[in-house]
Amino acid sequence: MAMIGDLLIQGGQMLVVLALAPLVTGVVRKLKARLYRKRGASVIQPYRDLARLFRKEAVVAEGASWLFRAAPYLIFAMTWVAAALVPTFASGLLFSWSADLIAITALLGSARFFLALAGMDVGTPFGGLGSSREMMISSLAEPAMIMLVFCLALVAGSTQLSTVAEVMLSGVGLRVSLALALIGLMIVAVAENARIPVDNPSTHLELTMVHEAMVLEYSGRHLALIELSAQLKLLLYISLIACVFVPWGIAPVGAGLAHMPLGIAAYLGKLAVGAALLSVFEASLAKMRVFRVPDFLGAALMLGLLGTLLLFVSRGL
Repeated sequence: MAMIGDLLIQGGQMLVVLALAPLVTGVVRKLKARLYRKRGASVIQPYRDLARLFRKEAVVAEGASWLFRAAPYLIFAMTWVAAALVPTFASGLLFSWSADLIAITALLGSARFFLALAGMDVGTPFGGLGSSREMMISSLAEPAMIMLVFCLALVAGSTQLSTVAEVMLSGVGLRVSLALALIGLMIVAVAENARIPVDNPSTHLELTMVHEAMVLEYSGRHLALIELSAQLKLLLYISLIACVFVPWGIAPVGAGLAHMPLGIAAYLGKLAVGAALLSVFEASLAKMRVFRVPDFLGAALMLGLLGTLLLFVSRGL
């Protein structure tokens, strides 16, 4: 019975992140529209867009290879697995042993790799432009992410998210290194999700696009899977920041089904706060030039390095 309960909770988390990802995107768009004094689309509009795309036929270019057809499924699978590994409303789940920060970073990096390859596969100018810019951003975002992982691992003594959440709940006090890691992780999250000021997800000007330029040739169910993957990635980073820095409300290890409603309610509240903060942040900034992005991500790398050095110095290492 215990195994069945663990399977139900783990499966429930996978379904929760999949169901809530479009809603988070819809809430962000709605709040941004309100901040711009516009009416905006409904918060459930992303669900309608996905349903419409899934009903349409996928049109594939003549010069596309098997990689172009397989990439959306690979990207979606990797992103969904990474998002499902992050503890949301409960910790110590059945697959928590694999919920490692390094493994999640590797999954996201692999998904980005296939997306960049798919953007170059057809040979269109904008696809190659978007892929080259994506690789430039990832070459700076991934080292920054790894450095932030090292900083968190030094505090928690592990890279497993369940362990990190438990250590944060036990009380580690106010640390400058954790504040630096939080700011750095937020910068990486903005860049990884192609949000303002790195990229504008609502733009249709090809010369300024990064993520959208790589998926211009996709349509139908292929485009739906890529859009859903992008929504899952946004939810993943909000969940990751909440799990590491705001772990309150997560059901502890061994908690039964009776503790799940409180954990789900706390998780929904964290998602709402994260979506609101992201909306305010994007509404208050303008998109920066592409050649300023390395400076933006370089700040995250330096924050992670500085936080790690502070921990080494404080421990006399």
